[in-house]
Amino acid sequence: MSAPLQPLLHNELVVLRAPTQAWSARDGSIGTAPIHGLYFSDVRVVSQLSATVGGEAGEHIATEPLGADSMSFVTLLRHLDDRAADPKVRSNHTRTATATTIGETLTVSSHLDTDITTEAVVTLTADLCDMDRVKAGVGTPAEPEVTVQGEQASWSNDSVRVRLEAPGATVLASDGRIELRWPVVVPPHGETSVSWTIAARDEQAVVTGVDFPPRWSTPDVTADDERLPRWLDTALGDLDALRMATVDQPGLVFLAAGAPWFFTLFGRDSIWAARFMLPLGTELAHDTLRVLAGLQGTKDVAASAEQPGKIMHELRRETLRIPDEAIALPPLYYGTVDATALWICLLHDAWRWGLTDDAVRELLPHLVAALGWMRDYGDADGDGLLEYIDRTGHGLANQGWKDSGDSVQWRDGTLAEGPIALCEVQAYAYEAATHGADLLEHFGVGGAEEWRAWAAALKARFHESFWIDAPDGAYPAIALDAAKRPVDTVTSNLGHLLGTGLLDERQAALVARRLVSPELDSGFGLRTMSTDSGGYWPLSYHGGSVWTHDTAIAIAGLAREGFVQEAGRLVSGLLAAASGFDYRMPELHSGDPASRLAVPVPYPAACRPQAWSAAAAVSVLGSVLGLDPDAQAGVLRMSPSGAVGLLTVSGIRFGGAEVSVRVTAEGEVAAASGATIEVG
Repeated sequence: MSAPLQPLLHNELVVLRAPTQAWSARDGSIGTAPIHGLYFSDVRVVSQLSATVGGEAGEHIATEPLGADSMSFVTLLRHLDDRAADPKVRSNHTRTATATTIGETLTVSSHLDTDITTEAVVTLTADLCDMDRVKAGVGTPAEPEVTVQGEQASWSNDSVRVRLEAPGATVLASDGRIELRWPVVVPPHGETSVSWTIAARDEQAVVTGVDFPPRWSTPDVTADDERLPRWLDTALGDLDALRMATVDQPGLVFLAAGAPWFFTLFGRDSIWAARFMLPLGTELAHDTLRVLAGLQGTKDVAASAEQPGKIMHELRRETLRIPDEAIALPPLYYGTVDATALWICLLHDAWRWGLTDDAVRELLPHLVAALGWMRDYGDADGDGLLEYIDRTGHGLANQGWKDSGDSVQWRDGTLAEGPIALCEVQAYAYEAATHGADLLEHFGVGGAEEWRAWAAALKARFHESFWIDAPDGAYPAIALDAAKRPVDTVTSNLGHLLGTGLLDERQAALVARRLVSPELDSGFGLRTMSTDSGGYWPLSYHGGSVWTHDTAIAIAGLAREGFVQEAGRLVSGLLAAASGFDYRMPELHSGDPASRLAVPVPYPAACRPQAWSAAAAVSVLGSVLGLDPDAQAGVLRMSPSGAVGLLTVSGIRFGGAEVSVRVTAEGEVAAASGATIEVG
């Protein structure tokens, strides 16, 4: 008997409005693929759904996206038609998600000269299977008992309650199978509709949906390279649908990590996504900072990896257990080495974009605690570097953004042993300490000079320990292992060092040159591992695939360091990938080279949409414009690259003002308004 397999996603469609999602085939039917189903709050409540009109499903001809939260499936009903060549009878099945419901409407349209009298039948299978079991490939339907009352049906377990309403239908149920039947009369040259709605609530939920509009600006962007505006438009729609809040703080919005697996708060993911979104306003960043501050660690608990001052990793409705793996993560889990430093970086960047002093002042105690965690707990052995190790045996073995079990390996493919000190974590910590010191100094809180000295010592230690000499130029190791040996694999982690202040000018040039080498640059983005590494495989989760956000971070760092051409090459790669994925960028895709392929190869289990992949579109726009905010001086500095040709943007938000800019194909600012702009 073969082992259970994680469902593939790349060929399936999703309609979503977190925490609700519906996965289906291209014709709208549900049940032919393991991921299919209607989900609420990480529980699949319907595992199968099909519709017939006149006893047949018809012939699907088109799928029409109506936004992230709605889709229409167009089907010919030729069995109800006349014998003429042109089809005259069709159905439109529209599915729309809200934070608490899936609403469906089936409309039969006719161009015939006579009535059509027939019947519409929808068949569903009720379910209450947890998402974790679906992901593990063992998600067999739970077959709950269904209660029918008139035009309604309901089913439930201890925490989730589901209600189906089908106005005008006869509702029948047996062994978890529900049948909805409507008599249908379609008038000549007219149409008739039937509809049904499935609503659910979860008494155990820790996160909830958001029903008010986004508070970020929606930029109006035109460019010679139309791929960037198209990516932005799709991405902002997806990000709108990924907005969530905690049950305890329903007014504070964060971005859920991604569909289908991660409809919840992830410290690292939510921070990076909010950081990418700063050119559109500071509201999302402020909310994300406050939500995470409210969950900041206060004590040392090995079971959950909580420590004083530490920012959490993920929040779940119950313990996450992965079948056939020795992983059990408590509902509130802190097993991340980088989220705390990144929280500080987000606070500083939001302040530079115009987050008010009063808003920052309220978060200063959390800043002080986060800085303290880096020194007192993040640097567990006192060597001046941040490292991690799972102390329980059932937590995450790797706790950086590349958190799979094989993500830190030597060039020959063997795994490095922990405690692990990742290179990019040192860069985050250096940036957090120096910028944290700037905040402490500005607000008159003591400790600024001590943190600058701590950062300087970390920088010196990094330069002594991480650099590896090679015939094609020195480069930083991905990490130090338990024996403080530099792990020699060449990886995309290098891109996260740029723009943080950790590298000097010569070192930055070495990193920039290596990032655009053919071993790392796939032409569709930056590979997570170079092709000359023993463990490289283009479909390895962290060992050769391309992650959109990872490439966007490298692009931003290159732009900040002045490597405009190198940044432009990676921008071109992401835009090519975006086009290949119809502008809904997945969490990751294959590292196969663009020189051999017209479109990127999917990583078939990647989340899509995913928050930091979508938000990367905004980051790339900021990098192309060369945005460098300084709200304290009242100046928005700008160094456009011309990477997408003629570019016109309105809707950038800086210090509460709306900024518009027009950039020539040569990268010169032709016009700007809304703020004091300095062009460099």
